[in-house]
Amino acid sequence: MLKKILVLFLLINFPGIAKAENNYFISGKILYEKKDYEKAKFQFQKDIVFNPKSEKSYLYLAKIFNVEKNINFEENNLNTVILLNPKNEEAIYKLTLLKIKKSDYDYAKKLIENLQEVCVNLCSKKNELNKKLKNSLEQ
Repeated sequence: MLKKILVLFLLINFPGIAKAENNYFISGKILYEKKDYEKAKFQFQKDIVFNPKSEKSYLYLAKIFNVEKNINFEENNLNTVILLNPKNEEAIYKLTLLKIKKSDYDYAKKLIENLQEVCVNLCSKKNELNKKLKNSLEQ
């Protein structure tokens, strides 16, 4: 009887928990769009506490750290996105830009190749990345 009550309690409350988790991301995205980065960052971090595999929250944290010019945290979050989803085009693109900026050309080339293999929406960015890489190598 106790097991049935516990299962019923969990079933009733689970949708509410899932909804609260999703609300953290949605709140964070709204705050991000309003450029309230500190509050947005906190919401994305709360989302990650409830859902450690929230690639979207990690991606938005990377975007915030980019605005804040915190390259190390940006890179860490982009790497986490790619670890969670190796086909995330936006993360691959942003990490490639970061690697070119950091003069890590070999890794940037590898990322450009990866982008070519997985691209659906950002295929046109490959040429842009190759040009940036070539210009950086010539300097």
